[in-house]
Amino acid sequence: MIWGLSALTLVCLAVLGEALTFSRPLAHEPPRHTRRRRDSWAIKSNFMACKSPVSPKELKVLDANTYETGFHGDDGFTFSLTWIGDGTGVILVLSTVSAPLESFYEGGSTRLYRSEDYGKSFHDISHAINNSFIKKDFGICAGSGNSQQVILIAELPTTHNPGGVIFTSVDSGVTFKLVQLPFHPAQPISFHDQNQECLLVIGTDSGLWLSQDFGNNWSKIHDGVYSFTWGPGNTLFFSYGPENTVDADKQGELFLRRTRDLGRTFTTISQNIFTFGHIGGFLFTSVMEKQGSPRVIYVSSDQGDNFNKALLPTASSEQFYSLLDGDEDMIFIHVDSPGDNSYFGTIYTSDDRGILYSKSLERHLFGMERKSDFTNVTSLRGVYLTNVLEEDGRITTVITFNKGGEWRPLRKPENVECGKDVKRCNLHIHGEHSHYIGISPMVPLTDSAAVGLIIAHGNVGDSISASKPDVYVSSDGGYNWICTLRGPHYYSILDSGGLLVAVETHKDRPVNVIKFSTDEGQCWKTYNFTTQPFFIAGLASEPGSKTMNISVFGYRPDDDDQPMWVAVTIDFEQLLTRECGDEDYVEWLAHSDNGETSETVGCVLGYKETFRKLKMMSVCRNGRGYVVSRQHTPCPCTREDYMCDYGYYRHENSSECVAQEDLIDKTLENCLKLGELHTTGYRKIPSDKCEGGFSPPRRMDESEKHCGNSSKDSPSSHHHQRTDEVWLQIVISVCVGIVVLAVIVAVAVTARRENYSQRSTAYHFSALQLHEDEPCIAPESGPSSNRVSYQEDSDDELIE
Repeated sequence: MIWGLSALTLVCLAVLGEALTFSRPLAHEPPRHTRRRRDSWAIKSNFMACKSPVSPKELKVLDANTYETGFHGDDGFTFSLTWIGDGTGVILVLSTVSAPLESFYEGGSTRLYRSEDYGKSFHDISHAINNSFIKKDFGICAGSGNSQQVILIAELPTTHNPGGVIFTSVDSGVTFKLVQLPFHPAQPISFHDQNQECLLVIGTDSGLWLSQDFGNNWSKIHDGVYSFTWGPGNTLFFSYGPENTVDADKQGELFLRRTRDLGRTFTTISQNIFTFGHIGGFLFTSVMEKQGSPRVIYVSSDQGDNFNKALLPTASSEQFYSLLDGDEDMIFIHVDSPGDNSYFGTIYTSDDRGILYSKSLERHLFGMERKSDFTNVTSLRGVYLTNVLEEDGRITTVITFNKGGEWRPLRKPENVECGKDVKRCNLHIHGEHSHYIGISPMVPLTDSAAVGLIIAHGNVGDSISASKPDVYVSSDGGYNWICTLRGPHYYSILDSGGLLVAVETHKDRPVNVIKFSTDEGQCWKTYNFTTQPFFIAGLASEPGSKTMNISVFGYRPDDDDQPMWVAVTIDFEQLLTRECGDEDYVEWLAHSDNGETSETVGCVLGYKETFRKLKMMSVCRNGRGYVVSRQHTPCPCTREDYMCDYGYYRHENSSECVAQEDLIDKTLENCLKLGELHTTGYRKIPSDKCEGGFSPPRRMDESEKHCGNSSKDSPSSHHHQRTDEVWLQIVISVCVGIVVLAVIVAVAVTARRENYSQRSTAYHFSALQLHEDEPCIAPESGPSSNRVSYQEDSDDELIE
């Protein structure tokens, strides 16, 4: 993620903030006095009433638990921070000099600092790595979960050294072991998420290198590798070039291989691929069926044993697409609308096989540099936020509470008002697109342990505003919001949602105040955390939301006008000393609103969820042992449990699924592709658990008439040659004349299908959005998580 903070650039290198890199500017902007116009809306008079400084007693506690560290260095160095393990309190900070490689060994230096108390104090341990120069872009790689393993990758000129050097540690950086490599790493080292001894990386020689003893010994398992990704267990997928070489011109001729025994044996599962990806339970390939032909997507739900061609409606060869999110049951995919630089398209959702796709949202914004505002609200099941580009050019925010089944605008918060000239007054959230162009310093933040909580930048009106956003908070998963802080901030969720912290960000002045809330943003207290303000670069906390320590990072001009990096760590655990008890929690029914009571209130994706949630007025701490408690109750089926099937879509403000006119003439072609295509216009949302209730009406349509007696395809997983394997089973029960007629019909249908294949639409396959800032730190595995890999292939650069 990139913060637009003057010339300062803050790059997030890892999922959930596990690694941060700060690049110091050469000089800060001089102060500028500007007047901020807010003609579009006005905050109610009571908005600022619930803010106050800390009490004298609180001030004394916070002062005693606030720790400041200054990091001196030469101009132009970068500052990288990485958390090691879970609950260890260990942070490694790496400062590197921005200089040509040749000068690294002529006075250039790397400084490595270590903290084992959550950033309260740091010690220079550069001697532990022989003062070696460590790569500044992906030099620190850490194991997932509670692992104490860490790897540092040294920077060596490849022209003078046959192999690289790494430093390995198994004690969270207390000691390091130097290992000479037979290759130079070209990317971060990837950890196996279950066997931390197993490491994988692509070298500058395009070889895929494997270690099974935590980096002590390495073996090349394949040549000419473009990209790889971990699968379940010991499964590994990777693409490689013809004749084991890497040639950009040959990317459409790549092979996809799978190994289930860490490289002892291989199976080629696809060929003529351009790129591939793995998300949730699905493996995707972008295939060039003939040299120079458009690309098409094939998907496998059995780890590559079988592939099926994805049915995505109406896409031309010039269109861009990207996988937005996915789990074991379904995926979201964006397909651009026709036209160069349209910056919008359509979101489709898949069936549980990843083959059939239904239109979920039109005019979905996919802005400059392919930045999407699509956000998975992990604090509540089934909730996603994103922005759409209206026909008049306005950008507006929509939300779904049932996994893309329906989308609606966000409600206006009660404590703000729009201006008189605003016809439609809604809340609009600033996502990755606004963040990229420098309007918003942070994207929306949620955490699965903080049930229903969302904190985000936004504005109210009829569209997203280009002026500075304010901070908004929702405590119920996006149904209702409050405007909680004026202006842009860095913010963080601590203590599983029991504590929120925020710091203002300004381009033109330093800051010395942190704000914190114990009631989900309803009220805030302020604390001066330093006597010498500095320019804020961001907040850093342990991955997840269980910690109560927060570090504020930034820089301030030193006495000789040379900027100096500063880290201030505040321990709130000593302020909130009381552990929460049963009396501090309340039963909360998710997806319920305004006290409504009926059989279907709270029913989403087929069942209700009742959580044990902390009361807003309780000032206590959940603690590290806090576990989200929930109860499930099944619900009867309604229309909301169904999505529109392939070839159907919902009109705005309607629950009826109607046929998509541009697909009516393609039902025969599509049924030939799948063998059978029975539809009523509806299909149950994957993972929906509803029972009884609404059942879509049965009806016979043209696709059923034509497809009723057709056999299903048996797709080839190796060559995708479906057009050469058309088998039409015809039941002959009458005279020879009918048999002849049936044969003629079969030949005609086969020819038509071959023509359909020749004019198949192409879908540009890009690297998953989850991989845009791919870390070398593996996230915790789970049923809907994807393992860390290095999959940087993308068709993005081919889009003019």
